[in-house]
Amino acid sequence: MTATDLSLAKHQADQLFQRKRLFSFGIPAVIAAYLIYIFFAFDLPGLAQRANWDNAVTLASDSWSHKVHVTRNNRTGEIDYAVEGERKGRYPEGKRPAWVSGDEVIVIDLGADHIVRYLPDNRTEIEIPGFQTIEAKAEGRTVTTNLPADLPDWISASDRRVGITTAEGRITLTGARTEVFNYFPGWELFWFTLDSPYHGHGLGEIMFGARIDPERANITGAIADWWNNPMWRHKDVAWAIGETILMAFLGTMGAAIIALPLAFLAAKRFSPIMLLRAGTRRLFDFVRGVDALIWTVVLARAFGPGPMTGALAILITDTGTFGKIFSEALENVDNKQIEGVSSTGAKPLQRYRFGVIPQVVPVLLAQILYFLESNTRSATIIGAITGGGIGLMLTQAIQTQKDWEEVAYYIVLIIAMVMFMDWFSGWLRGKLIGRKD
Repeated sequence: MTATDLSLAKHQADQLFQRKRLFSFGIPAVIAAYLIYIFFAFDLPGLAQRANWDNAVTLASDSWSHKVHVTRNNRTGEIDYAVEGERKGRYPEGKRPAWVSGDEVIVIDLGADHIVRYLPDNRTEIEIPGFQTIEAKAEGRTVTTNLPADLPDWISASDRRVGITTAEGRITLTGARTEVFNYFPGWELFWFTLDSPYHGHGLGEIMFGARIDPERANITGAIADWWNNPMWRHKDVAWAIGETILMAFLGTMGAAIIALPLAFLAAKRFSPIMLLRAGTRRLFDFVRGVDALIWTVVLARAFGPGPMTGALAILITDTGTFGKIFSEALENVDNKQIEGVSSTGAKPLQRYRFGVIPQVVPVLLAQILYFLESNTRSATIIGAITGGGIGLMLTQAIQTQKDWEEVAYYIVLIIAMVMFMDWFSGWLRGKLIGRKD
């Protein structure tokens, strides 16, 4: 090797090391610059300032607890007792919670010496430890109180509304009504509502005890009352989950059926006409380039809301995705198997059936089952737009901003549904394709 060759080799080595140093410092610098850009572009400092952790804590507690409302109508003087303030959760006539007492003066004991009294003439008296006794009166549309000008953070007050939030509960006073919210852990009335004869009876008593409802056997009656629970709507929820799974199934399987013949037109080995091949591929790009949610909005305007609209949206999007995947699988089939079938005198359709399809079936089934599992999650969101499935019930529960335990219930069911579909698709994949040990 001459001196010139050594010099050239040294120069090339120096350039190589210089490029490596540039990459080792340049790539982290680009990532750091991008993170800094995100920090300011998404206004993360402002987001931290606007965050209200008290609301987050309240929301989290509402997901695993329930509240009982004690409401006085300031116009009629009537007092209602209801779980979550719903008519379906109202206490029967003559019954009320054990922590409420009195007749002319209704005494509400929230615990820890927090006492609320409903007095005659729309007057309310509130005792909170460490604070003065609060006196309020509803007159027309206004509320007059003895609250001082300097209020603590847990009291908000105006001449139209007074809100008091403590660790034991909440009190709201307006001209129209006075309401006390007492919180308790658990999902109340999940099994039976207050008007069911089985409410308050344990599982052992229902299964092995004496007949509770003279007209029905205990187990039959208990199952019927639970299934038709008007507050938690277990029957409607089961139907909605079935709609969601059916939406995903119809969309996924319909897309696979349509995409398979089109994939032959998009595969170079089976479609020699370039114009036809290119047109089919661009069709796949178009239908999968538009997200399923966009197709959902378009189809909802065309066909109206409903689960079938959601299934069509999934079908259109997955047709493009399956077409691309299937055509790539067809490009990689082994010619030897096709030639073997051809040597028997098989016609073109028979060559595809016995020489091509058996080779791509494992790939096709694996992708179809994976997308079936994935589309089960997507169908939840699509159902919220098209008006079907568990997604619609979840959206309605969120929009009410009231019963967050129902939101938690639906989310738990959605997670369980996705886990079941994950297990089922894996089991079915193993049965149809086989597993590698």
